[in-house]
Amino acid sequence: MVGSSPMQAVLVAPGVKDKKVLAFRRDALKEKDAVAALMRTIAAGGVRSAFYVFDLARVVDLYRGWRRALPGVRACYAVKCNPEPALLGALAALGAGFDCASRREIEAVLALGVQPGSIVYANPCKPEAHLEYAAEVGVSLATYDSEEEVVKVKRCHPGCELILRIKGPDGGGARVDLGTKYGAHEDEVMPLLRAAQREGLNVAGVSFHVGSGASNTDVYRGAIEAARGVFDAAAGLGMPPMRVLDIGGGFMAGPAFDEAAAVINAALERYFGELPCVEVIGEPGRYFAETAFTMAARVIGKRTRGEVREYWIDDGLYGTLSCIPMDHYVPHPRPLAVPRAGEKTYTSTVFGPTCDSLDTVVTGYQLPEMSVGDWLVFDDMGAYTTASGSNFNGFSTSDIKTYLAYSS
Repeated sequence: MVGSSPMQAVLVAPGVKDKKVLAFRRDALKEKDAVAALMRTIAAGGVRSAFYVFDLARVVDLYRGWRRALPGVRACYAVKCNPEPALLGALAALGAGFDCASRREIEAVLALGVQPGSIVYANPCKPEAHLEYAAEVGVSLATYDSEEEVVKVKRCHPGCELILRIKGPDGGGARVDLGTKYGAHEDEVMPLLRAAQREGLNVAGVSFHVGSGASNTDVYRGAIEAARGVFDAAAGLGMPPMRVLDIGGGFMAGPAFDEAAAVINAALERYFGELPCVEVIGEPGRYFAETAFTMAARVIGKRTRGEVREYWIDDGLYGTLSCIPMDHYVPHPRPLAVPRAGEKTYTSTVFGPTCDSLDTVVTGYQLPEMSVGDWLVFDDMGAYTTASGSNFNGFSTSDIKTYLAYSS
């Protein structure tokens, strides 16, 4: 980390240093109110289309929170969550590694000067060409959960070390369950270890993912216990000692994270306490991205039907609000304008800009009277938003500008 403080290190990081960064003060304002005040200033400057504000200081705070709660776990940011270069650069400056799932993601991280050894190729099923690229650039740690993947890695990247992805325990109450697609079942572990051994590939460790936003944090204990069983199974086969435990991602900032961290720390001490040479990593995505980004969408159309108000905005479900169907985001839009005391509200529907009737953001939602040219603000819009939007109907997600800022 360079500079005399984490924030200074972030401000001179690749992806940040060549861009304008707006400073704003929180003072007595709540954080979201302070961001809204900054957004009003931006909108007043003549902006006429949807935009984001990315608070770099929020990422610094979150990284500090991660290190405090999980001091023995290195954060390897899941690039798929939000590949904004300024976010990647900030996290690299703070000391994070990276979880990449494709050639494009690896390229984005390497372009910021990150060393290949700080990247985990965390996709259990990889295209051959992407594997060959990883071999070329020196990314040599990758996950797997099938015998076919072992053969493919041997053919395309014979110097790669493997991490066996196992299925986490059921019952985590995850918002997004990844166990139906990835992760070796208990009876598949030994055959998969033997397959790697047969091909002469080193299995460096074990990974799991309990799902995104798991409400039952005890699943981490069960997953870490299961991972220790795989370490022991590999030792029983005479394989080199494993050295990496990847506890996955899906963490959400706030009290739920602190609760999960307490369970994780206790389980690590119980099941891996006597294995001091094991490096523990995690793959947080939304933990860093979700609350650091705020989006403002412009009202581009309006229809009045009695006491009902219908509005069209210039972002929607095919754009960055794709997080609604894809990530179970629950929108609570609010006017960017300063609220007036006693202001009447109307039952309102908010549509996205495309011609598809499915492009509906909220219905039956209470909003004050608004006009074309007004703005709606959406908080906590950093996870699976810009990363999963499209160009459907000619409305391009990539046209939405992100303003960098930091609060003090």
